[in-house]
Amino acid sequence: MRIVFHLGVHCTDEDRLVRCLLKNRSTLSDQGIAVPSPTRYRNLLRDAAKQLRGARASAESAAIILDQITDDPQAERVILSWTSFLSFPAYAVGDGLYGQAGDRLHGFTQVFSEMDAEFHMAIRNPASFLPDLRERVMSKGFDDILRDIDATQLRWSDTIRAIKDANPGVPMTVWCDEDTPLIWPEVLQAISGHAPDTALEDDEELLADLLTEEGLVRYRAYCREHPPQAVSQRRRIVTAFLEKFGRPEKMSTPATAPGWSEALVDRLTQNYWRDLDRIARTPGVRIIEP
Repeated sequence: MRIVFHLGVHCTDEDRLVRCLLKNRSTLSDQGIAVPSPTRYRNLLRDAAKQLRGARASAESAAIILDQITDDPQAERVILSWTSFLSFPAYAVGDGLYGQAGDRLHGFTQVFSEMDAEFHMAIRNPASFLPDLRERVMSKGFDDILRDIDATQLRWSDTIRAIKDANPGVPMTVWCDEDTPLIWPEVLQAISGHAPDTALEDDEELLADLLTEEGLVRYRAYCREHPPQAVSQRRRIVTAFLEKFGRPEKMSTPATAPGWSEALVDRLTQNYWRDLDRIARTPGVRIIEP
């Protein structure tokens, strides 16, 4: 059995992925893929990892936990999705970007130490990610997480390297949240592991959020009349419809952190693109690109 951890991160997926997979549980189950409800495992795994304190769970304990998570003991692949696997939002930038991510994930994998694991994670330009995360945290009554933080020193490559160092041998798939509309089917397939020709229901939630109502209707009609014959063709079609029918308020991601200048936003963006090169060179990491 393989345990697949979808790590989020915050302010990216918003549980769209797990919602889509849950709607297709029956189809996926026929392929040996289990998609448990998040309510069955998020608190359970957090508590189990806390009790283990980094130690390996026994095979008996792992089996008991797995029985509480899924009703499909014959599954070959179990999908677990939680944006707080790496950290709760209020603590995401206290020691780098998700500075405790490596140790936290090691704790979660030890719950199923005798099973293979995979990590999957979206990353996002800190120039837009950090202000959104700050707003989310402060809306819950917490202090400003960006106070006394030098945003230019935050690197996703540091996060990923820490995860890999603490979890050697666990393969990791990464993609840019900005690219998600173009690579959504590939992201779904990478995480679930379903057969490439599998038709998933309700897999257009992301586009439905980004396109105007007219644009979505036209997109669906166009794809019915001209079904994409290749991944590259679908991406060209999506790009064209986003350019013509994209919702302006959804397509732009302005920075809103107090005291941030345009020059700082530009610097963070340039750092992000350079950081992608470092991530691409990290052993054991696969990047899904458009």
